[in-house]
Amino acid sequence: MSEPDFQMPATETPAEAPVVDDAPSPPKTMLIEANPYETRIAVLEGDQRLTELFIERHGQRGLVGNIYRGRVNRVLPGMQAAFVDIGLERDAFLYVTEALPPHLARRMRPEPEEPPVDAVDEDVDRAEPEEVHDEDAGATSDEPPAEEPLPTIGDLLRPGQEIVVQVLKDALPNKGARISTQITLPGRYLVLLPRVPQIGVSRRIEDETERKRLRGLLEDLRPDDHGLIVRTAGIGATVDSLTGDLRYLLKQWERIGENSQRLGAPALLHRDLDLALRVVRDNLGDDHRALWVESDDDTHGRLVEFVQTTAPRLLPRLKRNDDPRLLFDRFQVEAQIEAALRSRVWLKSGGSIVINQTEALVAIDVNTSRYVGRSNLEDTVLTTNLEAASEIVRQIRLRNLGGIIVIDFIDMTDELHRTQVFEALEAELARDRAKNRLLSISEFGLVELTRKRSRRSLERVLTEPCPMCRGTGRVRSSLTVALELRRALLRRRGEIQRDQGPLIVRVSAELAHTLQREQRALLQELEQRLGVDLLLHTDDQLHPERFELVEP
Repeated sequence: MSEPDFQMPATETPAEAPVVDDAPSPPKTMLIEANPYETRIAVLEGDQRLTELFIERHGQRGLVGNIYRGRVNRVLPGMQAAFVDIGLERDAFLYVTEALPPHLARRMRPEPEEPPVDAVDEDVDRAEPEEVHDEDAGATSDEPPAEEPLPTIGDLLRPGQEIVVQVLKDALPNKGARISTQITLPGRYLVLLPRVPQIGVSRRIEDETERKRLRGLLEDLRPDDHGLIVRTAGIGATVDSLTGDLRYLLKQWERIGENSQRLGAPALLHRDLDLALRVVRDNLGDDHRALWVESDDDTHGRLVEFVQTTAPRLLPRLKRNDDPRLLFDRFQVEAQIEAALRSRVWLKSGGSIVINQTEALVAIDVNTSRYVGRSNLEDTVLTTNLEAASEIVRQIRLRNLGGIIVIDFIDMTDELHRTQVFEALEAELARDRAKNRLLSISEFGLVELTRKRSRRSLERVLTEPCPMCRGTGRVRSSLTVALELRRALLRRRGEIQRDQGPLIVRVSAELAHTLQREQRALLQELEQRLGVDLLLHTDDQLHPERFELVEP
């Protein structure tokens, strides 16, 4: 068989090695829908509840994981950061901890100090590449951190310097992409850390016996001058599986080096796999009972080849959708996506949670709403909060909410109840692949957490600011606009001639209704004070907050 275009290595199935028992998790189903315009991937858990959604529009492909040769444009000592031209519309942002040379980077603390959130980005944690990210982060070394001072950005970079960088976060409308000089190359079972000679095992592999076995294999396999991390998918992997993965990653790094020598900045040196192959590489595992594919292109064939090459034991679970219904309709996914765009989410008990995204943070409020309970108020509050804890984490994952998240649970006077709710929330967050940090619940029922995100939130992907309210979520009332019209006309009464005929004002349908019916007295007062008749011309296309005086 010819080598596939994604060039993953042929490896033995890890099932031939002893399989380590892992914590039980709900069975999953993955749905991949691909057409010439977009690729959508849904992950369903348990009773077919949508928990994760990945979307990539063709022509708007994400940059996370791509590697570039860039040129430093500006060095900003006051922000300990630099702006780097990597060939995009806006310069990328490089913070000092992401610019450290390998010998210093590996000795820094796992979570170096960051500048204020609003000075750099909306997330507070160091953002690693999405495909390596959460499950593999922070598992690279057992050596104690060094207490050496952090170099300044001016010590590390100068304007005009060319450097090799990797994209950590896609660009936002008003911010460039976030990048790092600390390259990570993910495979199926391993992550290669070029020029960082250390080894590690994913923190999600909790069995100590298996961790020791894998670490021993890495000691033998690790190439000179490079480091390795075993991913969660590496549980039970054979030495041949790891060797094949390592061979592929080293060839990939060699090609990147050749491109870097050949191409001048700014230039793309390496593009990560497309969304379908990337998500299957990083997510598909033994806990998936099926992988359904519906495609108008060659996505199904490439996935068959990819799974056959990287995880052949899972190939029988890959199925093509031959049902006349669209794949997402068949599994009732569309309705769940629509619900994920609403601010209010109803709980089965009748309670609800309200989610509001702001520039600084995400606020989530829990309410009893329609739920009145059965015995007493404390039990009603506890039941609602426990149910909300599970649904909140599901919504955070589904909507890909990140940065600072504040949850306002219903007030609980019983300390034991607070502990129960906190532990329930903590247990749900443990299943989230994204790196997060959770603070204890306060006396007011508030919980603060931070969650890392490298992709845009679902709301940002699927929606745009409302042209009517301009993203505020509200518009001025018709009465407010009517009073603004009154003030505007009175300011111009010196310019209005009484013998010029009717004064024509173009207004929205809502404003016309208010002036002609509810506020007829206001209209009559204006005609009396101005000494002219006011003629309202209704324009359904006019913004409800606007009005226009038609000059004679």
